[in-house]
Amino acid sequence: MKNFSLLDVVKEADAFPYPATEPEHHNTIWKTLYKLVYKDENIVLGYMLSSTVQKLVQVPESVRGKVIVDEQSRTVHAFEQETEEERTAVVAAVMRYWRENKTFDVLRGWRDELWPVFGTDDEVVYSVERSATGMLGVMRYGVHMTGYVRDPTAPHGMRIWVPRRAADKSTYPGMLDNTVAGGLMMGEDPFECMVREADEEASLPEELMRQRVQFTGMVTYIYITDERAGGESGQIYPETQWVYDIELPADVQLMPKDGEVAEFNLLTVDQVRDELAKGNFKPNCGLVLVDFFARHGIITAENESDFQEIQDRMYRPLPFPGPHNAYRIAQSKSKGDGRS
Repeated sequence: MKNFSLLDVVKEADAFPYPATEPEHHNTIWKTLYKLVYKDENIVLGYMLSSTVQKLVQVPESVRGKVIVDEQSRTVHAFEQETEEERTAVVAAVMRYWRENKTFDVLRGWRDELWPVFGTDDEVVYSVERSATGMLGVMRYGVHMTGYVRDPTAPHGMRIWVPRRAADKSTYPGMLDNTVAGGLMMGEDPFECMVREADEEASLPEELMRQRVQFTGMVTYIYITDERAGGESGQIYPETQWVYDIELPADVQLMPKDGEVAEFNLLTVDQVRDELAKGNFKPNCGLVLVDFFARHGIITAENESDFQEIQDRMYRPLPFPGPHNAYRIAQSKSKGDGRS
């Protein structure tokens, strides 16, 4: 039986080794990866597995376009057509080719949702099918919300709404999740995505969401998939989540709506911590809950010995372009100006 500390919970989501503190593990994993670069080699879009690079080269050039693999620098140049539309079309053609030829199990979870791949902090260079992002090891964006109810009789004065994922989901079936969460599609505003997902997953009215939901910041980490993610293990998932809180009235009942969730339960903080220790939460959802605990003063530097490392890992600097960088810059300027 697992007995995770809160640092263990965060490490499960932020699993990619740090060169300064985990040099051997870092060097070992780098031997299995290539950097997916875009035009200027300083622009790294993602980390691809060696096995994926080999399969990419085997795709007919008429489908994949020009691909250059540099074994010495361990870089891959691909999808560098003239326009965003052309690049997106070539990426889609490769993914369809792999899907039709059953090359990768992960593509069995095809979602028909396009996710953006950024070449700068605000420029999308192409889009990719959601289930295929791990093939390229590119940034993934989503929204996660923790819904809670004030309860002076409960530990820490609150209870948290916790859903259980449906048993037939292709990824992390039956695991516990954040109150509402979802992936950010191409061109979608994070707040509007949060409102949409709250209705679809939890039957939360739009008016209530717009009145009460609060954006609290971003979490950033690099996950490494295992068999629970569906498909091939070991894929690199650099992720940014826009994080929201909502304090809900005691008489509001969350109800599954779209089949993604099996049930909702209102748990105390102690019960949530117990489930985290057992490893029952989807990894990134566990990290978001630890962030919630830190923001609400449930864990502090005084009562949690690993507090600083937990903080560092939940807000990890990521070596990829995208809107998360603009947010970090804005936060740094705000702190420098003395604003919270």
